[in-house]
Amino acid sequence: MAKDGKAKTTREEKKVLVASSLGTVFEWYDFFLYGSLAAVIAKQFFAKADPATGLIFALLAFAAGFIVRPFGALVFGRLGDMIGRKYTFLVTILIMGVSTFVVGLLPSYDSIGMAAPIILIILRLLQGLALGGEYGGAAVYVAEHAPPGRRGEFTSWIQTTATGGLFLSLLVILGTRTIVGEAAFADWGWRVPFLLSIVLLAISVWIRLSMHESPVFQKMKSEGRTSRTPLSDAFGRWKNLKIVLIALFGITCGLGVVWYTGQFYVLLFLTQTLKVDGPTANMLVAIALVLGTPFFVVFGTLSDRIGRKKIILGGMLLAALSFFPIFKALTHYANPALEKALTNAPVVVTADPADCQFQFNPTGTKQFKSSCDIAKAKLVAASVNYTNVAAPAGTVATVKIGEKVITSFTASTMSAAEAEQRNKAFSQELSAAIQAAGYPSKADPAQVDKPMVVLLVFLLVLFVTMAYGPTAAMMVEMFPTQIRYSAISLPYHIGTGWFGGLLPTSAFAIVAYNGDIYSGLWYPVVIALATVVIGGLFLRETKDVDLQVQSGSDYEPQGHEGAGLSPVPVRASGTGR
Repeated sequence: MAKDGKAKTTREEKKVLVASSLGTVFEWYDFFLYGSLAAVIAKQFFAKADPATGLIFALLAFAAGFIVRPFGALVFGRLGDMIGRKYTFLVTILIMGVSTFVVGLLPSYDSIGMAAPIILIILRLLQGLALGGEYGGAAVYVAEHAPPGRRGEFTSWIQTTATGGLFLSLLVILGTRTIVGEAAFADWGWRVPFLLSIVLLAISVWIRLSMHESPVFQKMKSEGRTSRTPLSDAFGRWKNLKIVLIALFGITCGLGVVWYTGQFYVLLFLTQTLKVDGPTANMLVAIALVLGTPFFVVFGTLSDRIGRKKIILGGMLLAALSFFPIFKALTHYANPALEKALTNAPVVVTADPADCQFQFNPTGTKQFKSSCDIAKAKLVAASVNYTNVAAPAGTVATVKIGEKVITSFTASTMSAAEAEQRNKAFSQELSAAIQAAGYPSKADPAQVDKPMVVLLVFLLVLFVTMAYGPTAAMMVEMFPTQIRYSAISLPYHIGTGWFGGLLPTSAFAIVAYNGDIYSGLWYPVVIALATVVIGGLFLRETKDVDLQVQSGSDYEPQGHEGAGLSPVPVRASGTGR
């Protein structure tokens, strides 16, 4: 026994933690490579689109992997509940590893035309399917191996894997950029991190082959109590479906937006909005991730003592309340020249409201030719905030920067050659006015306060660890063994895959629509606060639930009779409490 009264971790338990965590880290590494390189990939595969549209298209392809994740959860969740956790792991890692490796070999748009982005998105869909079956299986597998009273601690290691995968991807990208140089990296070096995934795949397969099946699942299978229809049992019976819905809207929706804002959108904000150079931004975020990652385990372990609910919802609430001040502080410390320009040189776009569209163009085929759209697109690309002022119908849009007024143009009334010439002249005039007003074309490295940027990103990561650390344990405890894999996988991947994964695309489009560089943050703030309210009303504490008790044939956790909201705690034997 350890000094705190807990049994020491056995060699087999350590093996479970290491094997499950490493394999899942590698799978997240594969998945996040694309997102970390979205701007570079946009130039390789969406070259015919304008820069803003190209980035949105690239982010949409990134989101495609998230959109399909719930379907992967259904496919692999069913397999995991029917044939076991271990073999499902092998299938998911193979699909993920091979898909990632092929991205590194895929010819660019210039080589094979439209086939390039089509194949790329297909590969992203395969990655999403694989990841949809990964997380639920890893969480269930570790939880079913965890000793009594330590499920939060054990499963929190699985919670570190997404951050670990993101960190590993940033580290490999940074190393490759440094070795080959920026020009070579943009040309061909970006492929190296994808090609290296074949090595991680070999290690992952070897790790997964050495693992044993979950003892809880083995016991259930030996007793002949596995479900033949886990999807119907999990989602076709109201007493289980309502628990799924509570897990979705009371945990995972908020969890998804908090995670992606604090660890992924912040990187996009630093590079695309604040225009910090890529290597520096990657390094600062990577340092913050290293400092913050241990707190997944801290909060997971703490949840074994004081409960899961208050820590999870507390993390989401703190994140939602701090997003705006932290991101504004990032502007202050990462690009003070931009902050000064935003304050001292307000920009006003005066245009006919009917002339202004919501500039979201995922297909890359739509052209925005109105004077309002042209003016706004160029201001957003320069990270310039602007205020909208309505003008009479038919008015050509103007941009006022300080005391200077620049008139835009309507490309739809001109020939292609004339529009190109007018666009060049307008861009030069606008760019000169923006620079004269103090708006920087990029962040000055000498003015980037690196320690403060790291501290601010660390705070975002800390809130993520609060919300995310105890989540796997809580969700496992909400469902019985026969449907556990399926039941936690679907709400997790809808919440994090759809609500969280679509955050970069949605936030970017929101900013482009109204011209405020911070307005995209309303997306995660509203969803996180709604999740806190729903979770506060309907979630109940689960830390003392006995997983063995939950393996009954009625597929309903203890305490779900009648209301069916969440388990009534059942003290696990041997907890000593």
